[in-house]
Amino acid sequence: MTDPAHRPRTLILPPAPYAAALFGGWWLDRQVHALPLDWGVMTRPLGWLLVGIGLGLFVWTLATFWRHRTTVNPYKAASSLCTGGPFRFSRNPIYLGDWFIFAGVSLLLATAWPLLFAPLIWAMLRYGVIRHEEAHLHARFGGAYRDYQTRVRRWL
Repeated sequence: MTDPAHRPRTLILPPAPYAAALFGGWWLDRQVHALPLDWGVMTRPLGWLLVGIGLGLFVWTLATFWRHRTTVNPYKAASSLCTGGPFRFSRNPIYLGDWFIFAGVSLLLATAWPLLFAPLIWAMLRYGVIRHEEAHLHARFGGAYRDYQTRVRRWL
């Protein structure tokens, strides 16, 4: 077993569940057009807004990682504990941004099928990624990470 202080034992590439759900939802919609997601003229603008928020959060998080000279790669060890920027509001701002993008693309596809996979995506991220990242951060930063966890929620 790898020492969690050296690198997280992340099991899943984090964007993969979202991509699989979007593709699966798109495919299901083509087979069984039973769950349309259409709010009239607001559907597309709202979809693009959500995608933009998600991408903005992603870029802000990448800039924060870059300023702290640490990695965004979930398979590599963190060299610094980021608590500023988007990390003031969420311990997982990239995954939060992914949720915005996921919801936005579902709107752009005008189907609710991908959203049916949301509980599965959440479980995969929580137990296949976040659990390992948090164990790594505990092992690497100890009390500083525990203090951060008490101040900032996992999502929002």
